[in-house]
Amino acid sequence: MIPLSRREEQVLLAIWTLKDKAYLLSIKKHLSTVTDTDWSLSIVQKPLIQLEKKGYITTNMGEATPVRGGRRKKMCHITKSGIDALKALRKEQDILWEDFLNIEVRTIR
Repeated sequence: MIPLSRREEQVLLAIWTLKDKAYLLSIKKHLSTVTDTDWSLSIVQKPLIQLEKKGYITTNMGEATPVRGGRRKKMCHITKSGIDALKALRKEQDILWEDFLNIEVRTIR
């Protein structure tokens, strides 16, 4: 399995959440809201390119809309490999975080 960067993970989860409404601007808006940080389009676009190269998403051109001046949206869809990568990453994170989350009080000296 090809590893995911933190940003790729966030973008992939946004695509999963947005389902059939996942395209560059909607992903940017979703992540900006969730993280309370203003994401630029380029910060979203780079992970999208990498995720497609890795086979974790596919893209296709949506229908042209009058709201966009007749331009089409590039829609993003998560693949089975993308879902598997997220599940594997979550499993790794759960193992790595387990000890930390189980401590009641830790004294730092």
